[in-house]
Amino acid sequence: MQNNEIVTSFVPVRKFDNEHYLIMATRKGTVKKTELMAYSNPRRHGIVAITLEQNDELINVELTDGIQQIILATKNGNAVRFEERNVRPTGRSAQGVRGISLKDNDEVVGMVVASDEKTLLSVTENGYGKRTSIAEYRLINRGGSGVINIQCSERNGKVVSICSVTENDDVIFISKNGIIIRVPAEDISVIGRNTQGVRLMKLEANDKVVSAIRVLRENNGS
Repeated sequence: MQNNEIVTSFVPVRKFDNEHYLIMATRKGTVKKTELMAYSNPRRHGIVAITLEQNDELINVELTDGIQQIILATKNGNAVRFEERNVRPTGRSAQGVRGISLKDNDEVVGMVVASDEKTLLSVTENGYGKRTSIAEYRLINRGGSGVINIQCSERNGKVVSICSVTENDDVIFISKNGIIIRVPAEDISVIGRNTQGVRLMKLEANDKVVSAIRVLRENNGS
């Protein structure tokens, strides 16, 4: 796996029904949608969730109602937004379909459910990033190469993580050397897609950001 990282997705489910789906994204740009009910009877040693191509890996899973819009973002700074309904539901062991076209050794680093009321936080390995209004990402057909999400300059490095956030969220940044910081999302600048962003985390020499996680802000008044 890239940079020896372990990718794990947790999807909380209150109940299994026929009205929801799990949509999955892989590092090579494949997306797959399966009815939630297909996972209602797990076996002791687990069940197959997706069949992966050689050297591919699952990077994220989201629970949806089947009519959402999806954003995939890549390490080279591109992103694609498409209708979930353009991904036909398939069985658990299926491979899925093309979600985004990749080139120049690019790979997918994150997937979010799109909401125009939120912003897309993009974070790079050198500790830079920004929030951009999700409304700036135009809707295109599944499988396209997308639009510029953030400039991956020598200063920024490659994109390592994306999150869909609101003004009331906090974000935790984690570095490969084990340093963690937590900042309010509202303190991160909201700027356009085709920009470099600002410094989000100051890093020591030879350190890199490896992940950014959205967390609910604690209610200090409670």
